[in-house]
Amino acid sequence: MDLIAQATVEEQLGLDSAILAEQFYFWTVVFMWLIHVGFMSYEAGASRRKNMMASAMKNILTIAVVTPTFYYFGWWIYGCMQEGFIPSSTDDAFYGAFCKSTQPWGPNMGPNLGDNISGVFWGAFLLFSWTTGSIMSGAIIERARVSAYLLLTGLLGSVVWILDAAWGWSAGGWLIIHFGFHDAIASGVVHGVAGAFTLGVLLNVGPRIAKYGKDGSARTFKPHNTHLTLMGLMLIFTGFYAFYAACLVIQSTTFPGWANIYLSPSTLSAITFTITIGFAGGFTGGYFISKGDPFWTLSGGLAGVISVSAGADVYQPSLVYLLSIFGAVFAYWFGNLLETKFRVDDAVGAVAVHGAAGFLGMLYVGIFAAGFPTGLGNGGAGVNSSLLGQLVGMATFFPLGFLPGYAASWILRRMNLLRVPIEVEIVGLDYSEFDRDFYPEFAQIQEVIVMADGSEVAAGPLLAEAYAELKA
Repeated sequence: MDLIAQATVEEQLGLDSAILAEQFYFWTVVFMWLIHVGFMSYEAGASRRKNMMASAMKNILTIAVVTPTFYYFGWWIYGCMQEGFIPSSTDDAFYGAFCKSTQPWGPNMGPNLGDNISGVFWGAFLLFSWTTGSIMSGAIIERARVSAYLLLTGLLGSVVWILDAAWGWSAGGWLIIHFGFHDAIASGVVHGVAGAFTLGVLLNVGPRIAKYGKDGSARTFKPHNTHLTLMGLMLIFTGFYAFYAACLVIQSTTFPGWANIYLSPSTLSAITFTITIGFAGGFTGGYFISKGDPFWTLSGGLAGVISVSAGADVYQPSLVYLLSIFGAVFAYWFGNLLETKFRVDDAVGAVAVHGAAGFLGMLYVGIFAAGFPTGLGNGGAGVNSSLLGQLVGMATFFPLGFLPGYAASWILRRMNLLRVPIEVEIVGLDYSEFDRDFYPEFAQIQEVIVMADGSEVAAGPLLAEAYAELKA
């Protein structure tokens, strides 16, 4: 084959590879939409009837708010702040090209016919951003203002989590280069940080009216449709396969084939084993620790997968099964501790399932996968994961998530913009937001509260008592 023909073949193979990568990420974005269909259904089902539509609409408006903010500055943060809070110089030999490619005014962020990756790769990260907002959304249902939530989700989805991704979820992040941090499928980068941010918000938004009795006992509000909640979780699980796939890099220039986000070798088969067995182990742990409770059985599956996601590219399947079982058990224990001992009213257990399991996942890597390759390092020098690197990552991510969530929600609370008025919360957010009842055939007197001893009582008298105490 002459040199001209060989060059032509190589150019065609390169184009075919680029088109394949573009198609791959495009379809991961499509299927990741199921995660947000799931969050909408999950939260609507977990709400009481009087708050169902307000809970669902928050998830739709998440897309409306986070998409433009992520385009204009969220993606730029990821491309340009891998060394810290100060943006990299676009003249830097190692960071400059990627920084330029993420600037919203640059040629890569539009209909550039010479680029077959920027838009779809941006889209994959955008859907991760939506996920962080939806994690917070479920925790604060039934009492937070929609406007306050949208301000908070813009901060979380387009600033906070993407900053930690630049530091710990990229080949050039300082946590990887200097400490060997490893979080291949975002146990902490997405879920842990979103859980920490949510905890900060929950401390300011406070519990729902009548959640706790005078004796300190925790009561339970019966969801209006448990089946819808479980179906929403199953949709989230389906979309998680695309989430996992989007965390790999196709046709790496350093290693032929697949690589993880740190450009170390990986395969779709490896993550398929982890996610499938992780769900099975999580369901098992959730079922037994909760004594068969449907909500915690499925939530245990989610916690189990999140807890093994950080090392999903290197774990052996039998190890995945054991770790995911414990991940579900830990999330159940942590969720009950928050609710009963610390009186934090997390309506869907998001802090436990996403936050606690996410941080556990980072710790798992330091214990069970220290020494595995985690990145190329600056200039191509190999970097290995370590327990120290995981601990540094955890110590970095918790304040990075918690402090902005607490500070922003504290400001909103002081301005009386965080929580709906008492009267609105009792009547229901749907009537206040939409001036209608979406379930007119059900009277409010049918609302039921489950007491700490398991007995069910009509909500009306308890709400009236709580209202009188709050107004006194």
